[in-house]
Amino acid sequence: MKVLVSTLNAKFIHTSLALRYLKAFCEKDFDVEISEYTIKDPVMNVVSDIYQKAPDVLGFSCYIWNIEETIHIIKMIKKIRPEILIVLGGPEVSYDTDYWMDRIPEVDFIVMGEGEETFHQLLTEISTTRKYHFVYGVAYRKEQEVILMPGRPKLKLDDIPSPHRFKEDLPSLANRVVYFETSRGCPFSCQFCLSSIEVGVRYFDMERTKSDLLYLIDSGAKLIKFVDRTFNIKRDYAMEIFEFLIQNHRGTVFQFEITADIMRPEVLDYLAENAPPGTFRFEIGVQSTNDTTNDLVQRRQNFFKLSRTVSKVKNSLKIDQHLDLIAGLPEEDYNSFRKTFNDVFELGPEELQLGFLKMLRGTGMRNDAHKYGYIYMDHAPYEILGNDILPFTDLIRIKRVEDVLEKYWNAHRMDHTVKHLIANEFPSAFDFFQEFGDFWEGRGWQKIGHQLEDLFTRLREFLLHRGTTNMHIIEGLMKLDYFLGHKYKPRKIWWDFTLEKSEQNAYLKLVAEQPELVSGDFQSLRINEKDLHKHAMLEVLPFALQTYLQSGLIDESSTELLVVHFPPDAQKPASYYTMPLQQLATI
Repeated sequence: MKVLVSTLNAKFIHTSLALRYLKAFCEKDFDVEISEYTIKDPVMNVVSDIYQKAPDVLGFSCYIWNIEETIHIIKMIKKIRPEILIVLGGPEVSYDTDYWMDRIPEVDFIVMGEGEETFHQLLTEISTTRKYHFVYGVAYRKEQEVILMPGRPKLKLDDIPSPHRFKEDLPSLANRVVYFETSRGCPFSCQFCLSSIEVGVRYFDMERTKSDLLYLIDSGAKLIKFVDRTFNIKRDYAMEIFEFLIQNHRGTVFQFEITADIMRPEVLDYLAENAPPGTFRFEIGVQSTNDTTNDLVQRRQNFFKLSRTVSKVKNSLKIDQHLDLIAGLPEEDYNSFRKTFNDVFELGPEELQLGFLKMLRGTGMRNDAHKYGYIYMDHAPYEILGNDILPFTDLIRIKRVEDVLEKYWNAHRMDHTVKHLIANEFPSAFDFFQEFGDFWEGRGWQKIGHQLEDLFTRLREFLLHRGTTNMHIIEGLMKLDYFLGHKYKPRKIWWDFTLEKSEQNAYLKLVAEQPELVSGDFQSLRINEKDLHKHAMLEVLPFALQTYLQSGLIDESSTELLVVHFPPDAQKPASYYTMPLQQLATI
């Protein structure tokens, strides 16, 4: 009997940990093959590939991001190969399972909840007596009736063989995200999250965890994402893994979901002192700073302690932080969410993810939706369309904030400019993104693509339209950001150079001959005039850039020459330097 387990990942670089667990647990007794696709793959291509593999049993791992596409594939395959047995599993079908069995009659079985042991027993029954009423944790069909079996006790995690040792994964480890699990379960009860349903936290053996991590590092993995719901809930366990990774990272990057308000000071001190810059990334779910909202969704959170943790991590300059927000939670109207957004943005995270509440099957939030007048999508991802205090009109406005936030903050295309605008030209960060988002949609730009220079020209158009003052200062910062957004010397710019060609040549000659006139460590680069022409760009700024960067004050008493150098091999980012033009008056 040939078994094929599959899923549709959101992107090609993603990998499915669930499929690898199933294969690891079942392969001693069954011929199990993994096939991964993406939600962007043409349905016919996926169906054709599966058909040629000719499995007897076909399993799909289902999530909110792939369930609808998976259904299309299932229906086509069943028409071509009606004898194939189709099994679904995963969080999307583990709840309201009778609904899925009714909606997709082509499905023969659904594995509910933790799947390794259930799937193995199901395969055993398929290949032998077919007495499915012995299989706890499965839904199956008996003539016209759907039978839902009771759940099974939790499996001892160390009874699951490692999912990280398959030889076929080795060639792609460096180019894909590796998902890793040190524990299952979550100690919290947030009503919008499926993790709140599972009681207790179970851990894998520490030595096994270290062994698997070392194997992945040695095999070339570049990015390992820990999927533990609260990685730092057990301080000693988390600390031991942090120490192990610091000693053995070898250039690999590790991402963790942490709960910031319970992070112990001694752990933060250790990371600030010992973590190699760029090796760790933290994802922190803030969701809301509204205490009433957090109480209603049973989310325990101390924003003061969370802020202290985020600030300390940021000040260490060692770890990037990704903070999450959810718009549309109970009793969070437009103005309350504006405050939440500004509270969190003020912490200065490297990335701020703005999401929208989803009524996931099985969650308390979905069960209580009527209490708050929620309306939401009938099919995945079940995103809300409004509630009693946050109508659809407000939601679509916040959607515009999300769009511009992604383009102008999370992508880090113009940090200097955006920081200046928020600090000096707009009432708050939220107001900048909202005003710009409204303007963006009003111009119809959401319907067309954009190049890097378009982001700059569109921002300038918006700022001019609203009558923003001090545009010469803002455009100076925009020019700096545009230069820094390139690995190589840009071939085109979106503004007219301040300097004539002859002036540029004269300045390049001076910079080559007297590099000591330029700020910072420019002199140590030892760049000759010929290479400066190839790999440097000059522009005049109407203010003292270094003064502004150090103090935030705009000093227009002196103009400066901006010198940007692009390393020929592009292995390092562009570097920038300045030179006051007053001392060059003799040129």
